[in-house]
Amino acid sequence: MKELFPLKQVMGFVFSLVLTAVALLVYFTDMSFSIGMTILLLTAFIQAGLQLVVFMHAGETKDKQSIYINIYYGLILAILTVLGTLLILIWDM
Repeated sequence: MKELFPLKQVMGFVFSLVLTAVALLVYFTDMSFSIGMTILLLTAFIQAGLQLVVFMHAGETKDKQSIYINIYYGLILAILTVLGTLLILIWDM
């Protein structure tokens, strides 16, 4: 019976709820902008990684190395796109 209970998914769901509660605490408490944004960004990236690994089963195939390489490649492209947009539109370079 133990192998039929999805303990990994339940624990992932509970951890997602905890991360969401932390984000709500940032919203409802009076903290500085930089600390609040740092906490929100950290919880967002942790929750995105949790969703990929636990609920989308990113690491459960034989070819998990190529899946993780594609995820890293997508993250690098997203970061370069955001930084390039900020560089051109906001920072006038």
